[in-house]
Amino acid sequence: MTIAKHVSDSILRRSARGRPALVPYLTAGFPKLESLSAQLRALAPHAAAIEIGVPFSDPMADGVTIQGSSRKALDNGVTLRWILDQLGAMTAGNQQATEHWPQQPPLVLMSYLNPVISSFGAGRSSLRSLAQACRGSGVSLLIIPDLPLEESGELREQLHLQGVGLVQLVSPVTPQARARTIAHASDGFLYAVTVTGVTGGSAPAAAAATAVSPNQYLDSLRELSPVPVCAGFGIRTRAHVDALAGHCDGAIVGSALIDAIDKGQDPAALLASMV
Repeated sequence: MTIAKHVSDSILRRSARGRPALVPYLTAGFPKLESLSAQLRALAPHAAAIEIGVPFSDPMADGVTIQGSSRKALDNGVTLRWILDQLGAMTAGNQQATEHWPQQPPLVLMSYLNPVISSFGAGRSSLRSLAQACRGSGVSLLIIPDLPLEESGELREQLHLQGVGLVQLVSPVTPQARARTIAHASDGFLYAVTVTGVTGGSAPAAAAATAVSPNQYLDSLRELSPVPVCAGFGIRTRAHVDALAGHCDGAIVGSALIDAIDKGQDPAALLASMV
């Protein structure tokens, strides 16, 4: 089995219904430390995979909504090691984990490079420790937006030794030849940024500043990618997901869920409305 094939299969299985599979995003430890377990359990029935954000003070790809949730989580004392410990407790192969999470979707951890280095260091042994911690915590995939493909080889090697994958990102301004290279290096799925901005912005159908339409952009990625293509940034409503149907395999929903949590609303109900 290829690295993270189970994630690809989960996305493709749900998208076979004719709509993009949903990959919800949560900031770990927001609004409270104890929120994570209940949030994951509630979102699981509607998710092909769940992306868990590691809070960071300077998230270059995130808009004000996720920046705010990250600040609150950092104030709560959340660290990468804390997240991995919590996930390990929730996904351990025992009866307690089964009661916690009867339909566990694959877990995807999204972190910037700084929290990784702060928690584990940057040498080969440190990256090995990170990879082992991911495997032990039930994490299938890691996303690091500020780690260029050319500098990711050592981390990818250590992750692959533990059966964990590394997701790559492309944007509307990525040249096609480079997009093909990135897609073939991506595990589990290819993260297709749909706007030339940060998360939480305009809907993808109106925002990608390219010579082709956003859906043409996604169509071209699907043609060259050996893994499912998941669109992210600006997906907030069922109408946004409708507009992506037939053009990508998955839709990543983040800021809309964080907004709902911040307002005391039910993020699982919002996600269910997009299925």
